[in-house]
Amino acid sequence: MKSKITAILLCFFLGGLGIHRFYLGYTLIGFIQLLTFGGFLIWAIIDLIKLIIDILKDSEGNELA
Repeated sequence: MKSKITAILLCFFLGGLGIHRFYLGYTLIGFIQLLTFGGFLIWAIIDLIKLIIDILKDSEGNELA
């Protein structure tokens, strides 16, 4: 089970590199974010909001702890 706090911190500090997506198991999306600097940080900000309001799940569909 993945930690919500860890995912939020990774997204906040390394969101432009997509590290939070790699942590959640989304390797393809993580790689795309890595190449585009998190969609020019827009995608990273959207992911951060999704993590905070508990919409984003891990790649297996599990809730974050």
